[in-house]
Amino acid sequence: MENLGEIVIAPRVLEVITGIAAAKVDGVYALRNKAVSDGLIKTSKGRGVYLHTDDEGVITADIYVYLEYGVSVPTVAMDIQKAVKTAVYNYADVTIDSVNIHVIGIAPDKTQKPDLKDLFNEDFLND
Repeated sequence: MENLGEIVIAPRVLEVITGIAAAKVDGVYALRNKAVSDGLIKTSKGRGVYLHTDDEGVITADIYVYLEYGVSVPTVAMDIQKAVKTAVYNYADVTIDSVNIHVIGIAPDKTQKPDLKDLFNEDFLND
């Protein structure tokens, strides 16, 4: 096959794909930026999504979520793992080796779910 050149995908693109895939899973209420919840000075615009690549190129995702009241936590967590791995592979041809789900809270019953566009607003996409 003819080599046409190199394709480089910015980590931010993978974060957006990961975040949208996770947010769309049934039972997920919202993603939460880790820096807000643990008071770290380092901020991320990943909106609850953190990707790490080690020296061998192994990619790990850490996703911080609130789940909806009444859902099965292990089931939703596994659904997020599958959705994220599938979406990143399908859209970017990148394999995420492990997806760690950090459930940091449960939304109270009958709380309105945030809109996806609030999660990934313009300033996030046009950084």
